[in-house]
Amino acid sequence: MERKNAWKKYGKEDLKTVFDFSEAYRQFISCCKTERECVKEAVRLAKERGYRDLQDVIAKNETLSAGDKVYAVNKEKAVVLYHIGKEPLEKGMNILGAHIDSPRLDIKQVPLYEDSELVLMDTHYYGGIKKYQWVALPLALHGVVALKDGSVVEVCIGEDASDPVVGVSDLLIHLAGEQMSKKADKVIEGENLDILVGSMPSYEKEEDGKDAKEAVKKNILALLKEKYGIEEEDFISAELEAVPAGPARDYGIDRSMIMGYGHDDRVCAYTSLIAMLDVKDVDKTSVCLLVDKEEIGSVGATGMHSKFFENMVAEVLNCLGDYSEIKLRRALINSKMLSSDVSAAFDPLYPSAFEKKNAAFLGKGMVFNKFTGSRGKSGSNDCNAEFLGEIRNMLDKQKVCYQSAELGKVDVGGGGTIAYILAQYGMEVVDSGIPVLSMHAPWEIVSKADVYETMLGYKAFLIG
Repeated sequence: MERKNAWKKYGKEDLKTVFDFSEAYRQFISCCKTERECVKEAVRLAKERGYRDLQDVIAKNETLSAGDKVYAVNKEKAVVLYHIGKEPLEKGMNILGAHIDSPRLDIKQVPLYEDSELVLMDTHYYGGIKKYQWVALPLALHGVVALKDGSVVEVCIGEDASDPVVGVSDLLIHLAGEQMSKKADKVIEGENLDILVGSMPSYEKEEDGKDAKEAVKKNILALLKEKYGIEEEDFISAELEAVPAGPARDYGIDRSMIMGYGHDDRVCAYTSLIAMLDVKDVDKTSVCLLVDKEEIGSVGATGMHSKFFENMVAEVLNCLGDYSEIKLRRALINSKMLSSDVSAAFDPLYPSAFEKKNAAFLGKGMVFNKFTGSRGKSGSNDCNAEFLGEIRNMLDKQKVCYQSAELGKVDVGGGGTIAYILAQYGMEVVDSGIPVLSMHAPWEIVSKADVYETMLGYKAFLIG
């Protein structure tokens, strides 16, 4: 069954709309390279559209009613938005759920060391990466440092045109005979993904007039102290991420694609967020849920396995004057969700990894994965046929281009999303999102047509 290429349906004005929307997304993903940055921008956009902080509503003992819009933030790394519908919440919600964490290199808590008068930062990679892709690449440092006095310092080095960048060095080809004979997963070891950050010694002398020990490291610490007011021991309470430096770029001579860091899964987070902000009146309460830690199993206080979402639904019910434990359970089981996550796009350079009839293609619109998991559907949420039929009807009415896919050949590999976690409440859940080329690489590629069609699909789902 051949799905239509989305580009073929656009007229001249449609093309302008697609490119304008994609430009807004390109700017978003260029600026939002960490979970905290995504949450901060999501809250800013929500406030512009009339959303209020749920904690303020609770603190003032105010009530909510149909049409009200609120958001709640979880430890600066996850956020949920609610647009209260006309129907009672116990009848369920329409939920868009995406994750805003992406593969990267995390700076260790004791990172700085000097070797051969070079200063490096020790890292621990986060999520599934091909380690060899992260060497000889300009990297930027993003994150926060929490000081003992309770203040938090924001750090961003490498994004401004005048900033320096950092990176992981690689062995020259002339001396790499042994390295090149290794398997790809051993070419670069995790403990060798250390970031080079300096080579110039401090000019300060010791009291006896001799050059300072570890003078290069001393100079780096002096620069960090001068700009950010942080000491070496402050790294213990820091969250610093090394990510590809520079903005996302239009990709292809025809500018039909976007190359950027973190399409997985911020491209679905952004389209979900904009769809949520754009809908007007809704019958069922609409929800946009953007969470952390999906790339490492959705664990921790800010991952989907936490009780944050469930607790916030309870708070909303309470503000509606309608809370009870049984109504909370009904609200969850009666809900429907699109697990907004990306899928692997068919790559003509690696056709053997895909079963072409059941692969997603760039430019053919929003993609649905009835199940993810691996091999025998292990670890997957396999959604109900009836729910998919309902979704197809919604999308056809709104003339949204969509396709269905599996994540590669049956025995080749697999993957997962947050879908199975929400499905534990008994709600209907299906994975839906945008096809990505070079997924989990430092720079990933998406089609502008798919980005736009997916936003339209998310809006159609929220409207019902």
